[in-house]
Parts: sequence; structure tokens; C-alpha cells
Amino acid sequence: MGRVGTAERTKPSLSSWARRIALGTLFVLVALVGGTAFRVWQVARENDRTPADVIVVLGAAQYNGKPSDIYAARLAKAKQLYDAGVAKTIVTAGGKKAEDNFTEARAGQLWLTRRGVPSSATLAVGEGSDTLRSLRAVAQQVEARGWRTAVLVSDPWHSFRARTMADDLGLDAWTAPTHSGPIVQERVTQVRYIVRETGALLYYRLTKTPADDLFATFLG
Repeated sequence: MGRVGTAERTKPSLSSWARRIALGTLFVLVALVGGTAFRVWQVARENDRTPADVIVVLGAAQYNGKPSDIYAARLAKAKQLYDAGVAKTIVTAGGKKAEDNFTEARAGQLWLTRRGVPSSATLAVGEGSDTLRSLRAVAQQVEARGWRTAVLVSDPWHSFRARTMADDLGLDAWTAPTHSGPIVQERVTQVRYIVRETGALLYYRLTKTPADDLFATFLG
């Protein structure tokens, strides 16, 4: 009888099981968030110059046809890749706000052609107000021309989410992010963008929609 009583006293209670489940859930969440943040950081460091059908530049802010410093850094990296023979065509992506005269794609195309890239080697896809919708429009145009592989050019911290979306849209994509410009210069800025991109990527993986559909992240 004594042994039975001891077994009964050591049997985990309902509250003990609840704590174990809560701790297990917390561990999984921490591992998921931490693992995603690590991949955002890891892909940000890549610079894959494997030849591809196209170089795709993700759009950013432009001011009446003049790319912002962030966008100009992306375009400069795309031109470096083009000059190195990574691809024969540069695709610029991104739509515009209602009050804008230029799409992000057109502003990027003009920046490139004014710096010696032949207009025949560029393709402006001026659709989309965020990364997913811009890449969806790009994928349609790329596939219509019989192309499939793409090097994505964006900011380092944006690269993993952009690549994930491109893969989901049927593109065989890899990344060569810019490592110059305002976003990559300060450590505090880098950490902030890694945190934001981690959240945006987890939201996309859960819903297959951009985080901006839920709240304004300004990440695209």
C-alpha cells in the first residue's frame, strides 16, 4: 500500500502538465523566431553571382523619377551584376502611388539607362505596391518570355523574404543584395530591420499575404 500511495503522490497534476505544455510551446516559438531571424541574417550575407536569365531589382521609394538613396544602392548593385555578365536583362519592379508621375520600375529603368545600360536590356514591370504583388507581376512577365532563373537584388535583410516569395511564385531565385546605402550603415538600423523582417516573413508564411495587409510595416 505504501508504494501505491507514493506513486499516486508523484503522479503529475493537471497544473504540472499545463506548465509543461506552456514551456514546450514557448520553446517551439522561441526556436521558430530565432531560427527565422538567423536565416534572415544568414541570407543577408550571401552574394550569389551565379548566372541567371534576369536580374530583378525590387523597387523602393522614388521622387518624381529619381530613386531614393536606398533604391539607388539596389540599382547600382544590379548594374554591377549586369556589367559582370551575370544576366543579360535587368528587370525593375514596383508600382506607384496615386499621386506619383512615375512607377518605381520606370524610375529604376531610367536610372539604369542613363548610366549606360541599353534600354533593350531592361524591363520595367510597374505593378505592385508591396514585395509579393510586385514579384507576382514580375513572375508573370518573366515566365511569358520563357525565362525562369533570377538573381534578386534588394537590401540584405529583405532578401530572404523576397526569395521565399519568388520561390513560391515559381521562380528559381537566389540573392545578391546590396551592401551599401543607408539601411546597412548603422548597427542599430540593421538590428531593427532584422526584427521587422523576421516578423514580416513569419506572417507571410502563416497567411501567404504581405504583412502590410494587416498593419503598416512599410517593408513592402
